[in-house]
Amino acid sequence: MNWKVEKLQKGETFITSEKGNSMSPIIKSGQDHRLAPVKLEDCDVDDVVFCKVKGHFYTHLVKGKGLKGLLIGNNKGGINGWTKQVYGKVIEIL
Repeated sequence: MNWKVEKLQKGETFITSEKGNSMSPIIKSGQDHRLAPVKLEDCDVDDVVFCKVKGHFYTHLVKGKGLKGLLIGNNKGGINGWTKQVYGKVIEIL
C-alpha cells in the first residue's frame, strides 16, 4: 500500500511533495504541501486532492463531481478519469 494512503487512513496530516509540473503553477515540482485526510463527500470542484485513478496515485485537481465520484485532472487541461478513491486534500501549499 502507498505510505501516504496509510498515514491519511490513520487520520494523520503531514507535509509531502511530488516531482512533476502537471500542477504548476498551483504546486511546483518538489514544492512542499500539507495533506489532510478527507472524505469524498467533503471534496469540491477546484480542490487539490490525493487520490487513486486507474491504478495510479495523483495529487491533482477535482474537475467535476457526480455519481461516479470525482473527475480528476491536472492543471494543464489533462483529465485522468473518475474515482471514488480519495484519501487526502491539500490544505496548505508551503
